[in-house]
Amino acid sequence: MTEIVLGAVAYDPKVVTIWSGFRSCLRARGVPFDFVLYAHYERQAEDLVGGRIDVAWHSPLAWLRTRRLAAATGREVLPLVMRDTDRDLASVIAVRADGPVRTVTDLKGEAVAVGAVDSPQATLLPLQHLRDQGFAAGVDFEVRRHDTGVGLHGDHIGGERDAARALVAGKVAAACMTDANHLLFCQEGTLPAGGTRLLTRTEPYDHCVLAAGPSLGRERADSLTRLLLSMSYADPEVRHLFELEGLTRWVSGRDTGYRQLTAAVDATGFYDARGRVTAAEYRP
Repeated sequence: MTEIVLGAVAYDPKVVTIWSGFRSCLRARGVPFDFVLYAHYERQAEDLVGGRIDVAWHSPLAWLRTRRLAAATGREVLPLVMRDTDRDLASVIAVRADGPVRTVTDLKGEAVAVGAVDSPQATLLPLQHLRDQGFAAGVDFEVRRHDTGVGLHGDHIGGERDAARALVAGKVAAACMTDANHLLFCQEGTLPAGGTRLLTRTEPYDHCVLAAGPSLGRERADSLTRLLLSMSYADPEVRHLFELEGLTRWVSGRDTGYRQLTAAVDATGFYDARGRVTAAEYRP
């Protein structure tokens, strides 16, 4: 079998440990496998569609761009697998428990903290959620962005943490983050215990996906998918990697959990229909 080359964005030093481990696991199972690291998702998406890598560990935003780039050039891309923890996530808008904001309408004329400009979970999705309720960013309320790790599509949660800190400091009336990070920030003390409450939450959405590009081919795609799905948390070597990557099992990839993000990308003009980066203030 020809070597399979994966692309992964180096948002954290553990990325090298994770994919070095999976490389060893896959090679031990007879699959020639290697990986390359990227500084941001935009180049990774372009290289996947262009055939310079075979598969990519993609953010949801990178997956949407990949689909558009592929469609514009008549190429095929496929979602292979996801983590079990990538399905049915939710983002929330938190407010101070003792503050005056009780309903979404109370955000009129207020400031709302978000994560980085390219964060699906802490910026694009919650702002789309408010847009669906008739509240437009920059019109009905002010957006305060926290551009930590631009190009990493929100994988670096520093922007979310800074948004939470702005809420505690009284600089904004509300802050956007995932529900899991709201819990984390409460546990670590970034948000005071009992000091915030959830004003509203998005509908469930899907997050990261292992995407196959046109160079992989159906046969190798099916073989790699079967092998990943067969990996067990009961295997000590696999368990360590799963825990680092935040999953207990691989599940089949699906393309049905990105409706809200697609709407957000279209509403903001983040990418155009051909997958070109058109967001005015986005420089990865």
